[in-house]
Amino acid sequence: MMKVSVTTLSLQDLDVDLLIIPVGQSLARARAAQIGGPIGEALSTALIDFEGKPNETLICYPPTGRARRVAVIGLGDAGNIQREVLRKAAAAGYRVAMKTKATTVALCLPDAGIDSEAAGQSLVEGYMLAAYEFERYKTQPDDQKSKTERLVLHASRDEKSARRGAERGRVESEATITARDLVNLSPHEKTPVMLGKMVERFGRKHGYEVSVWDKGDIEKEKMGGLLGVNRGSVEPPALIEMTWKPTKAGNTKPVVLVGKGIVFDTGGLSLKPTKDSMDHMKADMAGAAAVIGAMEAIARLDVPLYVIGLIPVTDNRPGQNAYVPGDVLQMHSGMTVEVLNTDAEGRLILADALSYAKLYRPEIVIDLATLTGAQVVALGSQVAAVMTREDSGARERLDAILKAAAISGDLVHPMPMHAHYAEALKSDVADIKNIGNREAGSITAAKFLEYFVDYPWVHIDMAGPSFLKKSSAYRPVGGTGYGVRLLTEFIRDYAYPKKR
Repeated sequence: MMKVSVTTLSLQDLDVDLLIIPVGQSLARARAAQIGGPIGEALSTALIDFEGKPNETLICYPPTGRARRVAVIGLGDAGNIQREVLRKAAAAGYRVAMKTKATTVALCLPDAGIDSEAAGQSLVEGYMLAAYEFERYKTQPDDQKSKTERLVLHASRDEKSARRGAERGRVESEATITARDLVNLSPHEKTPVMLGKMVERFGRKHGYEVSVWDKGDIEKEKMGGLLGVNRGSVEPPALIEMTWKPTKAGNTKPVVLVGKGIVFDTGGLSLKPTKDSMDHMKADMAGAAAVIGAMEAIARLDVPLYVIGLIPVTDNRPGQNAYVPGDVLQMHSGMTVEVLNTDAEGRLILADALSYAKLYRPEIVIDLATLTGAQVVALGSQVAAVMTREDSGARERLDAILKAAAISGDLVHPMPMHAHYAEALKSDVADIKNIGNREAGSITAAKFLEYFVDYPWVHIDMAGPSFLKKSSAYRPVGGTGYGVRLLTEFIRDYAYPKKR
């Protein structure tokens, strides 16, 4: 894992392969003059070819000094330097490091425009997440590739704030990488039992408690949705319960995070097509991965909040005893559900977990799921859909999630939850059915879940941003780890509402 540190040494004294200096548009020459010495002189000469546009890069080679190379990265409008701008600039800096085969890299905080803590966190996140590669199954890794071994954040001001930000950025990036690795794992290595054992190891490592329910436990709780989806599988289901309850927790009733854990989704008897559909369904547990990563980050950051993570886990296969369209399942809540499409399985297992969460009398519950293709159609691959019950607390909950999204870069957009959408779920033979019609698919899926909650609740449909076919800035092809930093920032803000 990449080592991250903070220094206040003079830039002239930094002994690194690559020194990266992010600058706002029109400020490059002033920054070069401020730096002075061999580095400033080299920059002043090279800047004739630099405009400072977002992510624009320029490499120069100081004739003397300890930094072998200097890269200037454009930030665009100097008056609008946001966290995401810095993440993308750091990712551009990483690409320069790859090109130049730099193993030791220094990254400068911008001179102004954003506080040192936020800047430090954002730069470290952008760089570390851009550096991610999943090579578990490569039998012949590219030995010619040079990887960053040491990242040094240079702070000329507010050193303590920069250190806090850098440490948080490192922890949240590593937790995001945990989620990416889980999503990218081959399905045969993350069966429900295997995933449960992995989380037990994570819990021991990071200091939170883990309980893994087996099929017998699930049967005792009468989780008919989870058991029904599991019927076609040769692997038994599991329910993973993670608990972070520090002695200094500021709440007695927990915040509960619920993640959809379909470790592979064939669609069941409502079989998916393979190309651009089933071939990516190892990622159908990305919601579970996000909750696992968030629990890691929350524990490592020692957030003083009582938090529980719940993950219902199974695959969805068309085995001999698979559930079929027309089956009626009795859920954990006691409600009955008519199954009309076995590929609408995620909402069934989530519904049982959400129903069980009532027993905690939670302050708030947030579920994350790769739930609908309709979310991708509506919002694309960069933004998740967020929905909540339309009651007196809805605006406050949505505002809190939108704030966390702005901090983390894991973007969300609210969608309506008007009462009339539930009409599409009326069943002739059961309490409700598990699909609506072609209209508003993401919303009707959320309305289905709403039947199983009686507490403050937020639903995030992250089907698009959870798994990419084309890389984007610091997000790679494959699992992105979407949701880890969103949840972590939400939880931190929930724990420290007056400090942020």
